[in-house]
Amino acid sequence: MKAMILAAGEGRRMRPLTDVTPKPLLMVAGKPLIEHHIVRLGAAGFTEIVVNVSYLGQQLVDFLGDGSQWQVAISISSEQTPLETAGGIIQALPHLGDAPFLLVNGDVFTDYPFAKLRETAPAKRGAHIVLVRNPAHRPEGDFLLSDRRDKDLPVAADSSDATEDVAQKQTSVPEANLSVERRCVSALAQSSTSSVNVGSATYSGIGFYDPGLFADWAPGKRPLKPLLDEAIARASLSGELYQGVWEDVGTPERLMALNRRFPSDSANQ
Repeated sequence: MKAMILAAGEGRRMRPLTDVTPKPLLMVAGKPLIEHHIVRLGAAGFTEIVVNVSYLGQQLVDFLGDGSQWQVAISISSEQTPLETAGGIIQALPHLGDAPFLLVNGDVFTDYPFAKLRETAPAKRGAHIVLVRNPAHRPEGDFLLSDRRDKDLPVAADSSDATEDVAQKQTSVPEANLSVERRCVSALAQSSTSSVNVGSATYSGIGFYDPGLFADWAPGKRPLKPLLDEAIARASLSGELYQGVWEDVGTPERLMALNRRFPSDSANQ
């Protein structure tokens, strides 16, 4: 099963640290940030990993090699200039193939159990994304989660039993596989009274994506949000709220705080 790590960004907010080092190679808990992802992905059964690179990309290429030191196979998707999230995915589709793939931002630090996503089939032309409680630097969040379990639940591609399975998971794990709504007050006001809003949440940079979500979009620089908005409109975007370790390593101050919290490999990364 394949995964993609987004590692092409310039990391402007991390300057001056990223003037000479790409953000995914900054040290967190005793090793480069991207290595935490690779180790956890491999352990979860995602043994084919695509990494997109651009800014200071050769450093990443040299560090990653072919992935054999972590018992995974790594392929590189090179971008002449950073193409943003969706643009980078679209360019990497030849590496990713036709099956759903896991996506994780290279600048987050987390203990999220990636293996869980192998059991969560995304909707056709859709995705299942992981949300987290809004961090202090992003109090407004990105989406609203609503506990809707009927026709609004995405149906996994090529699985006639998927709807029943998802409903059963929701019964046993209340905050898993919830449908995702746009974080919009007007849309919330117009929503069905049967929906129970559990508040806004922030996209963690982790998700399980069907390649069909990107099929109608041309290559080039492109953010992810418009594609997720279209998936919401088709009721093909599901999500879950994760409350374990998750940090957006976006500034030098956050990096320092994270290394104070995890001075060594204490997060079992």
